[in-house]
Amino acid sequence: MRTKWLALAALCFAELLVMVDNTIVNVALPTISRDLDAGISGLQWVVDAYTLVFAGLLLTGGYLGDRFGHRRMLLGGIVGFVAVSVGAALAGSLGELIAARAGLGLFAALVFPATLALIVGIFTDPKQRAAAVGVWAATSGIAIAIGPVLGGWLLEHFSWSSVFWVNVPFGVIAFVAVVAVIPSRGLDAHALLPRFDAVGVVLSIAGLGLLTYSVIEGPAAGWGSARTIVGLLASVVILAVFVVHQQRVTNPIFDVRLFANRRFAAAAGMVAVAFFSLFGFIFLITQYFQAVQGYSPLQAGIRTLPFAVVVAALSPFAMAASHRFGPRPVAVSGALLMAAGFGLVQFVGMESTYFGLIIWSMMLMAAGLALISGPCTQVIMDALTPEQAGAGSAVNDTTREIGGTLGVAVLGSVLTSVYAADVADRLTAIGVPASVRETAEQSVMAGVAVSERAPGDAGRAVHDVVSSVFIDGLAQATWVAVGVSVLSAVIGAWALRAPCVEAAEPEPELVG
Repeated sequence: MRTKWLALAALCFAELLVMVDNTIVNVALPTISRDLDAGISGLQWVVDAYTLVFAGLLLTGGYLGDRFGHRRMLLGGIVGFVAVSVGAALAGSLGELIAARAGLGLFAALVFPATLALIVGIFTDPKQRAAAVGVWAATSGIAIAIGPVLGGWLLEHFSWSSVFWVNVPFGVIAFVAVVAVIPSRGLDAHALLPRFDAVGVVLSIAGLGLLTYSVIEGPAAGWGSARTIVGLLASVVILAVFVVHQQRVTNPIFDVRLFANRRFAAAAGMVAVAFFSLFGFIFLITQYFQAVQGYSPLQAGIRTLPFAVVVAALSPFAMAASHRFGPRPVAVSGALLMAAGFGLVQFVGMESTYFGLIIWSMMLMAAGLALISGPCTQVIMDALTPEQAGAGSAVNDTTREIGGTLGVAVLGSVLTSVYAADVADRLTAIGVPASVRETAEQSVMAGVAVSERAPGDAGRAVHDVVSSVFIDGLAQATWVAVGVSVLSAVIGAWALRAPCVEAAEPEPELVG
């Protein structure tokens, strides 16, 4: 019995290792921007290179575990994650760092599904398994807070590369723990799967990669440019071909047929929208804290703690309310709370205080996430047959990562469009030279750096302009989050109705 729970601790630590990388880099973005001369689109790629590859290969990692053994994939993934972390820490250019982040996403996709698969194999008693899976799920939420705080502390004492160096000792600990407490026999007994869906993997990565690239580079290339339009249209075509292929192949990498179930589709969509909005907002707010408010990386990281505290506090209530009233009103209320939280951001200005306004908006977002995440996951699993549970869980995890990836891309690009369009004109109006304006246009942190080099009142004037334009962009970006959250609530209110409401129109029968 004791060995089982030690195994759970080891697996959750391995999970934490890769999930923290979703958020730890956010507080380092301003420093990376200065040291590697990165604009906003470059910073978006630093974040999205990881989540995009992670999401794109998550199902592939699970398939490889089924073929070759989950313990073997877990250990190999940890070794690769540590090795690529060294490369990321030593990166001397933005391109090298983005490539390393993509490599980290690849090995994270081997680690993450293996941890859950091993937990299911170790805990055979249904009650113990439910408790273990609950601890595993909670670990992902804890990572939301640990990432920015740990990253902030490291940046207080070391350079930005420390957010990658820290993976080395943590990875060694995770590897030793897994070897020590996870048995090498029994759990990796598996049947060889039929032919692997290599075409599906290539199509999914190509479609999502081109879509994300086109959205991130849209502000620089121009939204009406042939490059952007062709990129967006081509990504839609590739993803459409991917969906058709997944419907025809015997063993799809992403079982799109699960979305024939209305409740499954709605619940997965609401979770994806929640992570779309949250990841996009965290990407923006950590820059706001440091560029506009002047907080240090550690101070900025600590100020993201309300997300984890509120989610942890309200998650049990959300599940209890879901059992009492049904998941539909709870999840819809969560989407509306998230919309209200993003709506409060419209009142943020240069004089806004953290405790006067910002923390309340963040708490509303976190409360909404708690009300969505647990009940919608329950809907997803209840909508599936036992044979579909594994595929449905993997689809759920993948939609979360894809939602977060697109959130950073879309919200970041909205802010970039506003910032790039306005900052030059406003700096020209106060007499800033053209060479200085060009530097400030790259990103808000570049603008702050310009203001710090300017003397006295001129520096304050530049900082005020840069901060004001950034806040305008933040407001426009969060309007997108408000809109998708409200739309999520409306669709959820319709689609999450119990099946018995539509007795005359039964749910489509799933094939799986």
